[in-house]
Amino acid sequence: MTLEPAREIAPGVHLIDTGYVRPRLAAAYLVRGRDAAAVVETGTAGSVPRVLDAVAAAGLRPDDVSHVVVTHVHLDHAAGAGALLRALPRARLVVHPRGARHMIDPSKLMAGAAEVYGAERVRALYGEVVPAPADRVIEAPDGFTLDLGDRPLRALDAPGHAKHHLVLHDPRSRGFFTGDAFGISYRETDSAGEPFLFPTTTPVQLDPPALKATLARMLAEAPERVYLTHYGMLEGDIARHAAALGHGLDEHVRLARAAPPGPGRHAALREALAGQLLAGLAAHGAPLDAAAALELFAVDLDLNAQGLEVWLDAQAAA
Repeated sequence: MTLEPAREIAPGVHLIDTGYVRPRLAAAYLVRGRDAAAVVETGTAGSVPRVLDAVAAAGLRPDDVSHVVVTHVHLDHAAGAGALLRALPRARLVVHPRGARHMIDPSKLMAGAAEVYGAERVRALYGEVVPAPADRVIEAPDGFTLDLGDRPLRALDAPGHAKHHLVLHDPRSRGFFTGDAFGISYRETDSAGEPFLFPTTTPVQLDPPALKATLARMLAEAPERVYLTHYGMLEGDIARHAAALGHGLDEHVRLARAAPPGPGRHAALREALAGQLLAGLAAHGAPLDAAAALELFAVDLDLNAQGLEVWLDAQAAA
């Protein structure tokens, strides 16, 4: 497969296609400051050479990278963290306090992923998940700031997609590295230069009200850019994009609550989400036919339905 070349997309911010599953599905970012650099998101173990190549292409040495940041510990974002630390001798891993222990001992993380995908699929997708040395892990509570010299990056607690999720504010570019907190937006769905946003409601810690509060908190900083892991930088009217995403999340919740109980719930909910997707893409004018769109979002639709079901069951048990 032909991956997107690493490139500078905003001053001092480089986009890296991690090569996860297909081109332009998952991104990492290299952020340069005066004295050091940070890698935000790591992709999988197989993504590490891509990240290192991007560091070199930017004119940096491995020991110029002072920090590796993961927005949360889902494996498409963080599986490569331990292996990347081995290649970046000065770097320390910045992670949400709820996720730090899973980076130091990823066994429970791997077991949880195996329940969703199956053990063989997990090995194929993520490779060897190397533990991060405990003395190189920094827990980043709300407000934690790392400084690259003239470029402070501030972590905000960002629950909703997961309890172990943070977003990273970059005042220099007036942007946020959002992980999955700002949904997904694949470039194949762009129409007239405008992005199409779709929620990501994967298992197992989905909290829709908290996710909407996270969106509001980011908007309070008046960002001009968001750097999505899935996929790339969005610019322009970020408040409008956030509103569209919020409406999409509300519709996800409505469809979940309307899904019939019983063994057919997953299939019915997935079909309903697919209908929401296709209607949204048609209204957006996305240059994809229905078959191509359903193929592009196939995994997302499955995971979104699963996450909504876990949330529904938790609501019923509360």
